[in-house]
Order: sequence, then structure tokens, then C-alpha cells
Amino acid sequence: MITLTDRAVEVVHRYMNDSEGEFTALRVGISGGTPLSPDFELTLVGPEEIREGEQELDVDGLTIVAEDDAIRRLDGATVDFVERVNESGFEVTLAPSAPAPGSTVDGPLAERVREVLDTQINPSIASHGGEISLVDVKDTEIYLEMSGGCQGCAMSRMTLRQGVERMVRQAVPEVTMIHDITDHSSGENPFFEGPQV
Repeated sequence: MITLTDRAVEVVHRYMNDSEGEFTALRVGISGGTPLSPDFELTLVGPEEIREGEQELDVDGLTIVAEDDAIRRLDGATVDFVERVNESGFEVTLAPSAPAPGSTVDGPLAERVREVLDTQINPSIASHGGEISLVDVKDTEIYLEMSGGCQGCAMSRMTLRQGVERMVRQAVPEVTMIHDITDHSSGENPFFEGPQV
């Protein structure tokens, strides 16, 4: 269900050993974010800190505790311990197909949004090497992801608000909220670089 890298297992074991028995499990919880891109919080806990309603899972010889919602979101996920220039810590990478609770990418609303993207929006931004995809629908809210030249482009927020949002709302008035879940910081070839608008 969930995979821990060798590095993550090593770090957890080191912290547990250093705690002299105080910590016996790794808690994985959701601390915010969006249904498609939740923020996870990982903490070490002792046996008396395990909450009612949390499930215990054995993963690579470690005890992981999590509530049902977090367990559903973690299906197929990988936990790593990363060290970068200004930060270090655990990082959770979700499986691409992990579904958001209560959401779907099928149905009449999704089909109509996809039609607007395919016929009106993507042909326009293709000249910039960009593409926008519908990745989730929850009730009347949609979640879009930008790729190619749109990912990391300084004009992406303006493109979304003044172009994409206007066209989608005009064609599919039932849409109440449009979320951009793009990781713009990892865009490798943005069409326009500069200060974020």
C-alpha cells in the first residue's frame, strides 16, 4: 500500500533508536492542501499517543499509524527522506492514480470541461508549448494541471484567471471553483520567465 525508501527507513530507525523507546511508530496525517494535493505531516509517536480511530500498518518492519482518510490517499504512495540546500525532511509522493475522496473525472461535467479544454483552450496555448488537463472533479469544483510551456510560466496565473476560467465558466456555468494544482516550481521550460503575476 505504501512504500518507504531505504533512506526513509534508515532515518526513522535512527530517530527511534535515539529516543530510547519513547517513539515506536510513525504517524502519517493530512494537515491541509487540496483533495488532489494534500499536505502530509509525519511525526514519531509513542504507544500511548496512538489515537482511537487510527489504524496500525506494518511497512518494512516499521509501524505506521494513520486515519482512514490518510490511508486511502496513501495507497501506492512513496515516502522518502530528502535533503536539499535549505531543507530536509520526509516527502510523500502520491501514486498518479490515487483518487481524491468523493471525486471523479467522469460524468457530464467533466466531459463538458474537457471539450472546452480540447477545442478552445489547448489549441490556443499550444503555440506556447503548453497544455492544460482536467485531473479531477469534486462536486462542482474542478482541478486543472498545466504542463509544457505553461508549467512555471510567470504568466500562468493570468492565463488561468483571465482566459481559462472565463472560457470554462462561460461554457460550463455549473463550475463554481477552478483550482490550479500545477507544481510550477518544477517547470523545466516555461514559455515566459519573470516575476510571478
